[in-house]
Amino acid sequence: MCHTGEDMELMAGSSSMADMDMEFDKNVPRVCGVCGDRATGFHFNAMTCEGCKGFFRRSMKRKAVFTCPFNGECRITKDNRRHCQACRLKRCLNIGMMKEFILTDEEVQRKRDLIMKRKEEEAMKESQRPRLGEDHQKIIDILLEAHHKTYDPSYSDFTNFRPPVREFPESSAHSSSVQTQNFSSEDSLDLLDSFPDSGEPNFFSYLLFNEESNDGPPEAASSSQLSMLPHLADLVSYSIQKVVGFAKMIPGFRDLTTEDQIALLKSSAIEIIMLRSNQSFTLEDMSWTCGSNDFKYKINDVTQAGHNMELLEPLVKFQISLKKLDLHEEEHVLLMAICIVSPDRAGVQDTSLVEAIQDRLSDTLQTYIMCKHPPSLATTCIYPKMIQKLADLRSLSEEHSKQNRCLSFQPEHSMKLTPLILEIFGNEIS
Repeated sequence: MCHTGEDMELMAGSSSMADMDMEFDKNVPRVCGVCGDRATGFHFNAMTCEGCKGFFRRSMKRKAVFTCPFNGECRITKDNRRHCQACRLKRCLNIGMMKEFILTDEEVQRKRDLIMKRKEEEAMKESQRPRLGEDHQKIIDILLEAHHKTYDPSYSDFTNFRPPVREFPESSAHSSSVQTQNFSSEDSLDLLDSFPDSGEPNFFSYLLFNEESNDGPPEAASSSQLSMLPHLADLVSYSIQKVVGFAKMIPGFRDLTTEDQIALLKSSAIEIIMLRSNQSFTLEDMSWTCGSNDFKYKINDVTQAGHNMELLEPLVKFQISLKKLDLHEEEHVLLMAICIVSPDRAGVQDTSLVEAIQDRLSDTLQTYIMCKHPPSLATTCIYPKMIQKLADLRSLSEEHSKQNRCLSFQPEHSMKLTPLILEIFGNEIS
């Protein structure tokens, strides 16, 4: 009785190079060396069909002795291979089939057991993999909707800002240190901009409790100094409003006191803008591309808004490393929410409630990663790298605050800013 293909004969370790070339060259048809039928691979050290493989195994195991009824020189073909077993077996041996490659019944059983064990282990691993529950999926769906409502990939609103005014100095010294490290042009778009000092807490509180707000850009300003400051100030002010809108839809955020909501948003606003801006960041030319060339931001644009390489160089490195993580949109929105709802932000009173909200978000993120990525990659790479990005953002935020304070001390620059920026980044919680 013929065994099935599970009898796993050893492959052709000792087969000729010609045979190996034939096996892997897809342009060469696989032909059984015994009968000329379609071959299925190397069996017992030779390329054969399934029929001749089974015939050779049975003959060797039974130690069969065949006699040719003719002159011992029958030509074996697909159609007549059963007519003369003697010549068929002789042909098997002539093309290199070896009985030493045939597994014993015990070896076959061990192979079957091993296959079964591996299948059971894989099934066990699969059954133990986390699965997104309804609660997890609901959180993700809410955050995706929140992001889609507060992030316009067409960037059509940018035409409402004070227009970008770019000066082109003869020397591009400002951007040289980035260019030497393959960064070239960058723009901190939503993220870097002019940030001075002042305060209008009522304006910011208003954003929390009103679905629509209009922090319209002031009239056009002079472009003699820091020519990009008015435009980028409007961009950042606009982005802050969108961050507030996103935060208000985070599950559990509205359960916090108004004071804690404000503390969280004031501390995290610039970090979320940096995270959001990665969606428009392009590795090809290291710029933030937001539609037309007018809204394609490079490093030099941001230096013309008052920021220097102490902020811009690590910012570009952050954008590159985050882009290379190639996060799913679900991971991106969860990371933003986790960043906003951080219990260690200055000024937060109910740290326990904030921590509980963040833990729920973190659990959702970890579960999503485990479900959507290979386990080894999920546990050793993706989640830890994402959490490291939050630490990187803290450092960027600190440097941004430092540079912002320098701007805020200069009335000729702070007058180009919006009331919202003056409030958020003035008298900063740090």
